Amino acid sequence: MENDFFSNTELIGYLASLLLIISFLMRNIKTLRLINSLGCIAFIVYGFMLQTSWPIIITNAFIVGANIYYLFIKRAL
Repeated sequence: MENDFFSNTELIGYLASLLLIISFLMRNIKTLRLINSLGCIAFIVYGFMLQTSWPIIITNAFIVGANIYYLFIKRAL
């Protein structure tokens, strides 16, 4: 069901943007990467909601992968 003011797709896009903006205000790099990953995941969902926008999906999937690497894999080495 569409909202009269914003569509569901636009709301996901704005949420994703807000999460990315908030992530860059973080001082702690771990917190930055976690919030940034949430924003990127929201952008991946947004990319699929836009009838599969591959540039948005691929870029944000790569960023999530890099965040996971630095948060979990690199830390464990």
